Amino acid sequence: MVSAPRAAIIVTGDELLRGRVADRNGGYLAGWCDARGIEAARLTLLGDDTAAIDAAVRAELAAGIDLVITTGGLGVTHDDLTMAAVASATGRPLTLDDAALALIRSATASATYLSSVPAHIRDATERKQAMLPRGAHMLAPIGTAPGCIVPVGDQRVVVLPGPPYETERMWPVAAAHPALAQIIARAGRPPRLVLCLHGVVESQLVAALDRIPAPVRGGARLGICATPGELELTLADVADGGSDRLAEAIDDAFPDATFTRTGEHVEDLVAKLLLARGEHLVVAESCTGGLLGSRLTALAGASRWFLGGVIAYDNAVKQGALGVPEQVLATDGAVSEPAARAMAEGARLRLGADWGLSVTGIAGPDGGTPDKPVGTVLLGCAGPHGTVVEAHRFRGDRGLVRQRSCVYALHLLRRRLTDSPR
Repeated sequence: MVSAPRAAIIVTGDELLRGRVADRNGGYLAGWCDARGIEAARLTLLGDDTAAIDAAVRAELAAGIDLVITTGGLGVTHDDLTMAAVASATGRPLTLDDAALALIRSATASATYLSSVPAHIRDATERKQAMLPRGAHMLAPIGTAPGCIVPVGDQRVVVLPGPPYETERMWPVAAAHPALAQIIARAGRPPRLVLCLHGVVESQLVAALDRIPAPVRGGARLGICATPGELELTLADVADGGSDRLAEAIDDAFPDATFTRTGEHVEDLVAKLLLARGEHLVVAESCTGGLLGSRLTALAGASRWFLGGVIAYDNAVKQGALGVPEQVLATDGAVSEPAARAMAEGARLRLGADWGLSVTGIAGPDGGTPDKPVGTVLLGCAGPHGTVVEAHRFRGDRGLVRQRSCVYALHLLRRRLTDSPR
């Protein structure tokens, strides 16, 4: 039996170690590998240190890793050192790649922001970026920095730029390159399910798993990832059909909690349901301040089912833009069942949608009262067959309360779209 290839991902950048920028490349590459049956053995984060990067690449190659992927450090400044480190680690001196230089010059010539850079400085920086390890396969730049694939016997080192936009567009080109064909051919996506559950916490799941018979539990390898308001369970067969049997047992323990077996996000399911029904959505947000609308519009094609929304943070906006009655705000308050109901209905009617989804709450850290402590959130969902309001009390800091509010609002809408007649 041919073993699955193993990959190691090395993400570089001082800005990452200082916490100024969050890494996206490591997760993207690890997810890509996992989805295709390549084991992501390690994910390493390093600063802009030639010796450290050199040592890390050497260590992974010595450990027999099939595919070493680096990101970052391909720019023009003094701390862009990755290409030199990879050249040293693989024993291939840097040489000027004429094809890379031509592509870089073409890219910089069209960049108006570089027009004020003196020609001799531009030439020097272009040549720096065009220096690749001897014998490497050049990967055309997405911005101005080319990447490359460096063969090391049967192993490969792939060097990618740091900006996520560039990494996510260069990597598929690298993965399709003939130089990686043998490694990719050995990969095979293992049979697996990705169950996503809403409204179940880890302690409940652990207790339920203890009650499932050992032969069923042992039939699949189970990975658990908790996110705000959801649990993601990855099930991979150990025995034939093991994932399905364990998934059925989990479904029996938590009826109606599983909303997908393919790892889809709740907003993806909402989008599909709205499209299938030919209906449109609007939102009215207070404590989430546009976070819900941002999550929805991050989906390509959202304009086919999402009309827009109102960020009604101040009571005057709730009253003026959404028609929340002054008496409701004065008597019940902005964080109340009547306010959430009026916000959802007002957004739906005034913006001309089939569905209106509202969020109002106290995200903290201040603003709570004994009756309405921090974390109190009201969600409203107005549709063709009436309005439903849910009250929640979420734990966590301001960011976590806002995230959970969005997740629970989307699940409220998902259930109503699933259960409501057209």
